[in-house]
Amino acid sequence: MPHCIHIVGRKNHGKTTLVVELVEELCGRGLRVGSIKHSRHIHELDTPGKDSYRHRQAGADPAAVLCQDSVGVFLHRKPGDDCYERLAPLFADCDLVLVEGDLDAGDASIEVWRAEVGTPCIAAERSEIMAVVTDDHPDVAAPRWPRRDVPGIADQILRLLASLQGPRA
Repeated sequence: MPHCIHIVGRKNHGKTTLVVELVEELCGRGLRVGSIKHSRHIHELDTPGKDSYRHRQAGADPAAVLCQDSVGVFLHRKPGDDCYERLAPLFADCDLVLVEGDLDAGDASIEVWRAEVGTPCIAAERSEIMAVVTDDHPDVAAPRWPRRDVPGIADQILRLLASLQGPRA
């Protein structure tokens, strides 16, 4: 799987908005960007009683729904599964993958933080946060990337990605 860049932060700090803006910006530059939305909650993504739901309940794994304009694939998740490894073939052609959430994945994480929300900056508690995207001034060691500068954030992410990939042979 290409390198994942995790856009993390507490609730209502603007993770989804930033991910959408970054996908648009990076795709506009000709990159193929994959995205994954991570959630700690259990969500039923299918409609109980529908055929696809019944297929999964019967034990199909994977189970897929093919529509006119999209494909949905349901994979059963077992405790301890490396879900990113299971998804890797679907993202193999991507230049990078933006993951919204999943602070504990161990990949490069960038926090989105807004002082007005009133919750503490995660980077103050966790040194592995590589940068904080904000127009505020949190008291953290991580570099601060201006939230209003999406092209600049995209540039920083591409530099970060290049550093993670190392020198080319």
